[in-house]
Amino acid sequence: MDKVLSEKKARAVIRDALTGAGCSKRNAVYFTKAILDTEMSGLSGHGFYWLQFYCEHLRSGKVDGKVRPKVERISKVAFRVDARGGFAHPAIEKGFMRLVPAALKHGVAAMAVHCSYNAATLGFHTETLARAGLVAFGFTNSVPAIAPVGGKVPLIGTNPMSFAVPGEDGEAAFVIDQSSSAVAWTAVKRAAEEARTIPLGWALDVEGRPTTDAAAGLAGSMAPLGGYKGFSQGLIVEVLCAAVAGANRGPEMGSFVENDSKPIGNGQFFIAIEPTVFSGGLFEGQIRALTASIVAQEGARLPNARRIANRAVARKEGVRIDASLLARLREFAG
Repeated sequence: MDKVLSEKKARAVIRDALTGAGCSKRNAVYFTKAILDTEMSGLSGHGFYWLQFYCEHLRSGKVDGKVRPKVERISKVAFRVDARGGFAHPAIEKGFMRLVPAALKHGVAAMAVHCSYNAATLGFHTETLARAGLVAFGFTNSVPAIAPVGGKVPLIGTNPMSFAVPGEDGEAAFVIDQSSSAVAWTAVKRAAEEARTIPLGWALDVEGRPTTDAAAGLAGSMAPLGGYKGFSQGLIVEVLCAAVAGANRGPEMGSFVENDSKPIGNGQFFIAIEPTVFSGGLFEGQIRALTASIVAQEGARLPNARRIANRAVARKEGVRIDASLLARLREFAG
C-alpha cells in the first residue's frame, strides 16, 4: 500500500531519517535534495528505497555522517577531495564550490573524490554543473557486478557515467545518465526480493548464461550494456575513479547494502567545461538547433525528458512511497 506525500513532507522524511540516524544537518542538505530529486524524477529504486541502507550504514558506523570532507587544490584547475569515509554528497558539494568557479574562469577544470560512498543518481550531480553553465562529465565506480566479456566472475561495478549540457534559463538542455550494465543492479535486486522473473538480457548466472531468475543473476553477473561496449565503458569509469582518483577498485570495496563494517571507499571523477570559450560563441545556437532537431521528430524525446515530466507530476500530485518503507524511515528519525 502506498502513501502520498507532499514535496515538503517528503523532504522532511528524508532529512529527518538522515539526521536521526546520525548525519549532521549540514551534511544532510545537499544529500536530501539529491534523494528527493531522484524520487520525484521517477527513479524509485534509487531514492527512498536506498535511503534505508544509508541510514542503516550510519547507525552501524559503516559511514561517518558527521565528518567534513577536505578539498586539496592541486592546481588552478585540478582538485582532489577526500570524503574521509563519509557520504559522497557532502564531498561532491564541497568540491563543486571550487570546481565551478575554476571552470568558469579557466575554461575547464577537473575534480577527483576518494574515500567516498555511493553517489546515488549521478545525473543529479552533472545536472547541478549544467545549471551553472558548464558542460559536465561525471563518473563513479562501485562493487563488482559485471564480469569481463567471455568471463564469469564480476570484476567491475555497474559503473555509471553521466553527461550534462547547459541550456536556457539556468536549466540543463539534456542529461545523459547510464550505467555500464544493461539495467541498474537495483532493478534485479528488487525483482529478487519480490520473487519476480527478469527479462533475458538483464543478467547472467554463475556459469555466464543468460537467465530470467533474478536471484541467479545476483549470484552471477549483470549483463553489460551492448556487450563488450558496456564492459569497456565500465573500464573507463574504473580507471578514472579508482586509478586516477586514487580510490578503491570494485573488489576492494565494502558492500553497498550490507552492514559488513567495511567502508566502501570508492571514487568519483568530474570534468567541467565552460563551452563558450571553446565554441567562439556558437555553443548556445548549436545546442538549440540540436535539441530542436530531436524533438521535431514525432515520438522522439531528449535524454532526461521523462525525469523532468515526472518531477512536474510529483509537484502537482505528490510523491508516492510504500507505507512499510515510510514507517521504516520514520523509525530512523526517532
